[in-house]
Amino acid sequence: MTSEPESIRVFLVEDHALTRAGLRTAFAEAGFCIVGESGDGLAAQQQILSLQPHVAVLDVGLPGQDGIALSRALKTACPQMGIVIVTMQEGEDYVFPALTAGANAFCVKTSNIATVIDAVRTVAAGGAYFDPKIAHLILNRLNNSNTPRASQILTPRELDILRLVAEGHGNLAIADMLYLGVGTVKGHIHDILEKLSASDRAQAAVIAFRQGWLR
Repeated sequence: MTSEPESIRVFLVEDHALTRAGLRTAFAEAGFCIVGESGDGLAAQQQILSLQPHVAVLDVGLPGQDGIALSRALKTACPQMGIVIVTMQEGEDYVFPALTAGANAFCVKTSNIATVIDAVRTVAAGGAYFDPKIAHLILNRLNNSNTPRASQILTPRELDILRLVAEGHGNLAIADMLYLGVGTVKGHIHDILEKLSASDRAQAAVIAFRQGWLR
């Protein structure tokens, strides 16, 4: 019987050979299926679109095409694909452009490799993930007087569901946790997507993190 991690198909884009080898080894030990890898952002784009992995793990500083431009291209062509950014850069000038480009997760290379593995699993399950080292940037920058409050957009129940979506839980698990019917959860998620003008669950979670609603 195939375990859940073994079903996660990952494409790795990292231009430093040693770093790429380390990530490859860690992913293999976690049970992920590495469907391909590249050290060049431009060359990786067509490979990724051809192989259709569940998750593309990208560095930011890549030759040919940087990780932010690659994220944007991949999300435009394949919105359902998960994007995990793994980089040394942890400043606002990198975090926010990556999220705007469609990244579902942002991890810092100086964090424990378990952080990246958790990010891949969460994104593959339809959630969003932010390294604790950069999460404060999102909350601090966007939690200001010009930022709409969650209560102005979402009901308390919708916000509860969105928090669980961001943690990577599926509809059935959310229904069990909140003692709701699966149909009710689906209805709430439909309303959440409409209110946030989000195309999918992951984008809704990213929007909520950007607004500082999820802590």
